[in-house]
Amino acid sequence: MTNKIELSWKGQMLFESVAPEGNVMIDAAPEVGGQGKGLRPKALMLTSLAGCSAMDVASLLKKMRAEVEDFKIEVQANLTEEHPKIYDKVHVIYRFYGNDFKKDKIEKAVKLSVDTYCGVMEMFRKFATVTTEIVYVEQ
Repeated sequence: MTNKIELSWKGQMLFESVAPEGNVMIDAAPEVGGQGKGLRPKALMLTSLAGCSAMDVASLLKKMRAEVEDFKIEVQANLTEEHPKIYDKVHVIYRFYGNDFKKDKIEKAVKLSVDTYCGVMEMFRKFATVTTEIVYVEQ
């Protein structure tokens, strides 16, 4: 299977990425000629990582009947100093909100995403040390 996007220049440092499923704007910071009208490419990578795992977890929690009121994923990444600057350490925090958590099922869902299903997570492991953490927030 081949995935394809097309990137179009919109002037200055602004680009539009178009995929069959939709589009996203990509821009640089104002200090390097951007207008701040889109995500930075590296932030988009972290967004892809969080989105991939989030979809896995949402689907698994539903199948396991372990729904939560809400959940959020925060990704913290260390960027190297030298060019090309890459992420060498990435920490993914899963925050679950609600009451009466089915922690065994939630932890199984996260583990399945991290270890088996999330292809973006596996790609990140090719260039970074990836760690994860689960946080429960009682409401």
